[in-house]
Amino acid sequence: MDPDSFNDTFQHRFARVADIRLHYVIGGEGPPVLLLAGFPQSWYAWRRVMPYLAKHHKVIALDLPGQGDSDKPLRGYDTKTLAGTVHGLMSELQISHYFVAAHDVGAWVAYPYAILYENEVGKLALLDAGIPGVTLPETAPLGENSWKSWHFLFNTIPDLPEGLIEGRERFYLNWFLRRKAADPLAFSEADISEYERIFTSPGGLRAGLAYYRAIPQNIADNKILSAKRLKMPVLAYGAEFSLGASMLEGVKKVAENVVGGTVQNCGHYVPEEAPEFISDELTRFFGE
Repeated sequence: MDPDSFNDTFQHRFARVADIRLHYVIGGEGPPVLLLAGFPQSWYAWRRVMPYLAKHHKVIALDLPGQGDSDKPLRGYDTKTLAGTVHGLMSELQISHYFVAAHDVGAWVAYPYAILYENEVGKLALLDAGIPGVTLPETAPLGENSWKSWHFLFNTIPDLPEGLIEGRERFYLNWFLRRKAADPLAFSEADISEYERIFTSPGGLRAGLAYYRAIPQNIADNKILSAKRLKMPVLAYGAEFSLGASMLEGVKKVAENVVGGTVQNCGHYVPEEAPEFISDELTRFFGE
């Protein structure tokens, strides 16, 4: 879909939930699908998937608090709190039954969300995410692939990440997006510039790091929540050059009805690297 057609289909909107201004992009007709993106990204991560889904669904691609053009509050980055804010948006939109698809940090939020609001979430899709207390090891892995998760500890250190990243945001983003992708050309210079824009906006770096600084709380909360297994159908995919089959196996521990597998020849950024595959899988899964 060309940019003009995309803009004809989707609209940028804002809503205020609990005194937080949220930005979201909405378009299409049919059963609603809520899309949640990861770090260091925004709704824009779903731009290649949204036109496919909009053929059959009303699509709501949200900037979580701290992401994109949503507000970046000083606190409230634990995933239970974020889930409550997201639910406030769906209530504001008067949407009471919908599907959820989420990647990376978005999946961190989607997991407790699906437990807390299980009567509203018809189906759940989780993509390549080390969900704290669920699919994320409690200790940092060592070995040939340990470089992929170095930031889980680095981003939690007080003050040091800010001191090293500020003024070098584009270098940092280039490393994340292109080094962890199977094909670095999946991200154009314009894509990097969009992520740089939001990452260097006031509070952008602080908010991005705050997701990681809340991990201990997320682990504690998810250990309690995991006593209740997910009952809705769940689709879980890991990327071949990232979490792979471990994503599906991890989700099986907390859900009763799980399908999925591995996205071949794909790095961590599944919605951007394999949009046609994921669009087909989501369309099939949500349509069953």
